[in-house]
Amino acid sequence: MVERIPPILEVGGVLLSSDILTERFCCDLDACGGACCVEGDAGAPVTLDEIGEIEESLDAAWPMMSASAQTVVDCHGVAYTDTEGELVTSIVNGKDCVFTVYENGCCLCALEKVCHQGKAHFIKPISCALYPIREKRFAEGLVGLNYHRWAICEGARKKGLELDLPLYRFLRQPLIRRFGEEWYHELEEVAQEIEKICNEQK
Repeated sequence: MVERIPPILEVGGVLLSSDILTERFCCDLDACGGACCVEGDAGAPVTLDEIGEIEESLDAAWPMMSASAQTVVDCHGVAYTDTEGELVTSIVNGKDCVFTVYENGCCLCALEKVCHQGKAHFIKPISCALYPIREKRFAEGLVGLNYHRWAICEGARKKGLELDLPLYRFLRQPLIRRFGEEWYHELEEVAQEIEKICNEQK
């Protein structure tokens, strides 16, 4: 009898949906234009520590931000509490993140740009870096990870299939940033076992 893949796995005290290990994914900015920076009805989830980091990077990012974004930050700060009670980055006109930069029809992140330029050390909120993985925090410190499927990422799924690149490998650095090298190595071991099951099912 062929073993079935459980929908939810546990790795180093973190719960995650198994499709994080089985789905193929690779961001394709040419296909989506960075739409995840502007689509949706709220900003990117942030922690209090990240808000402090963003505020430290604000002077460097400020010249890249639009006049509307600057006004929002002046009036309301870099983050706010959304309808679900979560801290999220401030947005412009109910849509664009205040740190969205448009270049050649593509949405980029001002925080990430100034970090790469050596003008600041904070690259961007971990929720942005981990997308399309979304983190959910439960009682007693329990953390869950889910793969968020969104139509705007169809190009990324196609590219991931072409490259045969699993989602967890595409997001290797953000996952290590969030959970550490040791945890990621454990994740790789679990992924190898899941891959064996997948091959047996073919």
